[in-house]
Amino acid sequence: MKRWRILPLRVDDAFMSMAIDEALLKLNSEGRSPNTLRFWRWSPSAVSLGCFQSVEREVNLDVAKEYGVDVVRRITGGGAVFHDQDGELTYSVVCGQDDLPLDIIESYKLICGGLVRGFQKLGLQAEFRPMNDVQVGGKKISGSAQTRRWGSVLQHGTVLISPDIRKMFELLKVSHEKISDKFITSVFERVTTIERELGRKLDLEEVMMAMKDGFGDALKVKFEDGDLTDDELSLAEDLKTKYMSPEWLRKR
Repeated sequence: MKRWRILPLRVDDAFMSMAIDEALLKLNSEGRSPNTLRFWRWSPSAVSLGCFQSVEREVNLDVAKEYGVDVVRRITGGGAVFHDQDGELTYSVVCGQDDLPLDIIESYKLICGGLVRGFQKLGLQAEFRPMNDVQVGGKKISGSAQTRRWGSVLQHGTVLISPDIRKMFELLKVSHEKISDKFITSVFERVTTIERELGRKLDLEEVMMAMKDGFGDALKVKFEDGDLTDDELSLAEDLKTKYMSPEWLRKR
């Protein structure tokens, strides 16, 4: 059985979180970082943009400033996502491209299979929904995004525990008509959370352990505890400057 590293839970701002993911991806491609799973949380809450999105079109920057919410651009694709610091667990998987199926959908299916099994360990009947979601009872409970660069793969995504759905729609640019009780109700018909499905609050450690075991089962790997290396932290600190820059945020 292959051995991968698992990192301890970190709580960082959006810029450092994105920088760590890119540093792991870059150094993995150079053979200087092992295949890695990590869990992390956001502080403060944040909106992350897909690599190809326009911040002006997607995010209400005045509302973000009012709430003290970070806004950051990812290197992965996909849409804008609100990350609630109190209601979400985020994961990242970094590995060599040869460790995953060449087909993008199949690679999503394999990695998201770890989430599916993790949710099942919590007592939820989850399933993968192409191309990059996990659902419970037909409702989205996790979304992911992926990029492949330099011969390695980064996939990261959300595990929805108890996010503030109304705040999400205040931060993202949708019409005022959509920020209504009727619309929020319709969203809850398409999106769900762990606590909503189980009807109870969960300890964060319980969620992380279920997901860790789920990823181990799906990827057929054994995780060994590790820490970020000096090289990884140094590169992440350098990359953080990019993620904090207006030029990077407004590149589209």
